[in-house]
Amino acid sequence: MQGALGVKPYVPRTKDLETFRIRWKRKFQQDNPDIVDAELNIFGLWAYDAATALALAVEKAGTANLGFQKANVSSNSSTDLATLAVSLNGPNLVQALSKITFKGLTGDYLFDNGQLQSSAFQIINVNGNGGREIGFWTSTKGIVKTLNSTNNMTVIWPGEITSVPKGWEIPTNGKKLRIGVPVKDGFTEFVKVKRDPSSSTKTVTGYSIDVFDSVVKALPYALPSEFIPFAKPDGEPAGTYNDLIYQVYLKNFDAVVGDTTIVFNRSQYVDFTLPYTESGVSMIVPIVDTNSKNAWVFLRPLTWDLWVTSFCFFIFIGFVIWVLEHRINEDFRGPASHQAGTSFWFSFSIMVFAQRETVVSNLSRVVVIIWCFVVLILTQSYTASLTSLLTVQQLRPTVTDVHELIKKGEYVGYQEGSFVKGILLDLGFNESKLIVYNTTEQWDDLLSKGSGNGGIAAAFDEVPYMRLFLSKYCSKYAMIDPTFKTDGFGFAFPKGSPLVSDVSRAVLNMTEGDKMKEIENALFGKQSNCPDSSTSVTSNSLSLKSFWGLFLIAGVASLLALIIFMVMFVYKERKMLRPLNSRISIRRKVRNFFRIFIQRDLKSHTFRKSGLNDSNGTSLPSMGAPSPSAYSVQTSYFPGDGDQSSTEFVDSSPDRQTSQEVVINIDQLTNPNQERLAAFEVEHDHN
Repeated sequence: MQGALGVKPYVPRTKDLETFRIRWKRKFQQDNPDIVDAELNIFGLWAYDAATALALAVEKAGTANLGFQKANVSSNSSTDLATLAVSLNGPNLVQALSKITFKGLTGDYLFDNGQLQSSAFQIINVNGNGGREIGFWTSTKGIVKTLNSTNNMTVIWPGEITSVPKGWEIPTNGKKLRIGVPVKDGFTEFVKVKRDPSSSTKTVTGYSIDVFDSVVKALPYALPSEFIPFAKPDGEPAGTYNDLIYQVYLKNFDAVVGDTTIVFNRSQYVDFTLPYTESGVSMIVPIVDTNSKNAWVFLRPLTWDLWVTSFCFFIFIGFVIWVLEHRINEDFRGPASHQAGTSFWFSFSIMVFAQRETVVSNLSRVVVIIWCFVVLILTQSYTASLTSLLTVQQLRPTVTDVHELIKKGEYVGYQEGSFVKGILLDLGFNESKLIVYNTTEQWDDLLSKGSGNGGIAAAFDEVPYMRLFLSKYCSKYAMIDPTFKTDGFGFAFPKGSPLVSDVSRAVLNMTEGDKMKEIENALFGKQSNCPDSSTSVTSNSLSLKSFWGLFLIAGVASLLALIIFMVMFVYKERKMLRPLNSRISIRRKVRNFFRIFIQRDLKSHTFRKSGLNDSNGTSLPSMGAPSPSAYSVQTSYFPGDGDQSSTEFVDSSPDRQTSQEVVINIDQLTNPNQERLAAFEVEHDHN
């Protein structure tokens, strides 16, 4: 027996043990003179310690009550055990025995919760006819090299090796598995067969081979194998992938390892393991930069609805500021064209710099603060979006729909010998529009030419090949959905092979760990500098949806300011707005309202500070002394209460003169109420 491990109870060598062995051997030979070289085994030592423990317990429990009580059993009992009596001192004896502690022949003898504590076990490494003590096991330290050490021991296995053997091998007849591998010119990153001309040996490497080797190492047993290329004597491929799979069915190969896809028609002849790669067939198309930087690119950061809304709000805010300021602020007075220009200038110039004009109304200040915040957010967003448009490439795929390719009759490509051809024909592609490629270089060349120049508009292939292709040309192409479902790459074994389940579990275990990531990074790279291949194309223009909340706040604040201002204005001017003639037309009322609305509010503190009150010495200019005998005053601004729309005071003097209209300069008024009388028409009649 080679390499086996065994355990046996460990009995420490002590002086008491040696003395006992000599005494026992002498006594045994006296009683059994015919037996020579008798040895006491571990069971005899345990029995001696057990008898010692029982004697100590009896001494501790005492001998006051050593009687027995017979059990009440029927006379027709079938066993003699039923006639045994029960010791009356039993409970005391059990209690005393559980507390017994002493150093016996086999080591420390004690009970814990009624259980005898296990002693140490010695681990034996069997080599040939002998054994080698390599360590110990204890309940507290586990496996150790020595009882006073925590170091792990070293086991020497068959073949003088220290690594743990896998156990039994498959196949049991000692032959190696004949594993067939595909041979092709392109995509050798997955499987590459290299021939040595001098020695005629063949070396098989690649991603699929690395995965299989890692899976075999993870199996609980050894699996010797050899890779046999599926090739002709001249090194050319001996057939397609389907032909290679069929060789397993014909028992020419014990398995197939390579970039073999799990599909239904192949599964009728072999059993596949779980896939070790991503699954699916997808499409790769060129990507182009659609970000045209023309003379009108500055309009692209905002959508048309946001441009229109922003312009309307600039006009609206200018109007609101004029309404709130024109009666109390000299900066917003003057001719109508000047007032309109100042209002809109004030609103639009907020984007660029601080205004020369100041606002004095608290309502205007609230509106301006909110509008400044809206303009700040809008301009900063516009600047960021314009910067992105001018500096960042807007890469978009040339084609996003498979049916668009079919409709336009574009040429598409697929890998030679791949089952993808059947998928393309099922989708509706004309076979004359299909072009094959063998390498990633041919793939890139066909896509670069385009469908109209002897190339292809798109290529269809499995996801692992696409990842390999994108690891080399990720800056020029993108993978586009939809992905046609397949089961990925797997290892093929004969139908009913017991290896399928074990290899599948090993594949599953490896794909969940870090080993698979290491192998994939070695093949595909991390692709950290590749653009996003997502097919979702979003616009960089900012829309009204992103800012309608800001415009809502500014609009509500402006409307509230206008409502508060109009309520205060109507209340303040209620006496002047009340018509004297109840039958005056609505048109005349509206005109009178606006005449008062556009006038200065001389009661405002702003005009008092500027000296436009009585303290500046300005008085109404002399209009001459009218004749006391006759004069006529006709008012068109505040009609009287009479039947007529005007009130006349007529002099009956015969020397009545023609009426004269007196024009009053409103800038020279000193009484705050005199400005409202400036619109009166004064007629002076001399008879």
